[in-house]
Amino acid sequence: MKTVARTALGFAVAAAGATAVSLAASPSASAAPSLCPALPGQSSSTTSCSAESGPTGLALAITDNGGKATSTADNYAGPAAIALGPGATVTMTGDRAGLAIGIAGAGGEVVVDGKNGPTCKGPAFAGDFQTFKGCMS
Repeated sequence: MKTVARTALGFAVAAAGATAVSLAASPSASAAPSLCPALPGQSSSTTSCSAESGPTGLALAITDNGGKATSTADNYAGPAAIALGPGATVTMTGDRAGLAIGIAGAGGEVVVDGKNGPTCKGPAFAGDFQTFKGCMS
């Protein structure tokens, strides 16, 4: 049963990623998306996104059209925060080994702390392989 649940979560994460790419590729009235990647031991920030990685993490934050995203990672974690649209916020923390993705649309909110299951409000999706939990609203 765990294999089926993991496979389903994997497909859900892949579908959410494809949705985020298609939403980011659609025309909008704002400037280009902001990208904040952080390799191990690095940090990156702009006015709308920030990413910080410890010596054994990978962090990514992407925003477009008024979203706010933050991502911090360590201990072999790889969280990706994607906020698309006005009022969208995504806060990702990776403190256990595993990947995590959080995507919020306009007015949506995602919080992943790496210890408990993710929380989603508004148009949002999250999949967290640190806790093997997810949410969608």
